[in-house]
Amino acid sequence: MHIYLPIAELSVNLFFLIGIGGMVGFLSGLFGVGGGFLLTPLLIFSGIPAPVAVASVTAQVVAASTSGAQSYYRRGGIDFQLAFFLIISGVTGSFLGVTVFSALRSVGQLELVISLSYLVFLGAIGTLMLVEAVRTAWRNRDGRPRPHKLPGQHSWIHGLPLRMRFKRSNLYISLLPVLAIGCFIGFLGALLGIGGGFILVPALVYLLRVPGNLVIGTSLVQVLAIMAATTILHAVDSGSVDMLLAFCLMVGSVTGAQFGASLGQRMRGDQLRGLLGLIVLAVALRFAYTLLATPEEVFSVSLPGVTG
Repeated sequence: MHIYLPIAELSVNLFFLIGIGGMVGFLSGLFGVGGGFLLTPLLIFSGIPAPVAVASVTAQVVAASTSGAQSYYRRGGIDFQLAFFLIISGVTGSFLGVTVFSALRSVGQLELVISLSYLVFLGAIGTLMLVEAVRTAWRNRDGRPRPHKLPGQHSWIHGLPLRMRFKRSNLYISLLPVLAIGCFIGFLGALLGIGGGFILVPALVYLLRVPGNLVIGTSLVQVLAIMAATTILHAVDSGSVDMLLAFCLMVGSVTGAQFGASLGQRMRGDQLRGLLGLIVLAVALRFAYTLLATPEEVFSVSLPGVTG
């Protein structure tokens, strides 16, 4: 059964949209990420115009993150004080991201920038996560102790000024890296249609030393708030949010996120990071193929900023 998407200006199978929404929602709950890093490329590869895919996915990420965050809230797995500062800085980053998004769209370079950005960010982060997961697995197999620091121990980040105590996470760290991380995640979310959890989760673990039982829940709360703000900004600024598309994706994602959150509680951290790294790398390789492959129409005539 096909439905017509008014903003994207094309017809898409309804069950396909619900299916990929459920799959990405499952990954959202499993890994503590918004899922936009996977859903946006899937929509683009399916023929949805990049500006519409980016803007509409932000609304879907809100639904998936809400469902997952509720699950972790019931388990007490959220540091709301830390999430607050991540959200405040993230909203600022969202404003900057929407401004850049509109500027690139007006000059007809938005799709190229989106593809290159996905290739660079996902390729680098996926490789790092996969390498770290493999090293951890080998250390566990050989019975060697883990060399990284435990939460609460000091690093160069802890020596920065403007320090604050986060009682829930048992941390006493500078606000500067917290604000920088939040702003960066907000900017990426607005520009690329991603929640940024696949960046935020490693940052909370390796930079801020947040305890593992609080990382995913805190990440989901930040992603929820930032994507809600970004959806409103995109709807007002560029009018690219296709609510029918977003609603179909939400239907599947809300249910999928609950199953993902339940399974995530049963898997080891290195297993989750390794699996997420493989998925991220696969998406990056698909973008590399898109950029390098010869298009079906080598020459085309279109106006800058006009899609559909």
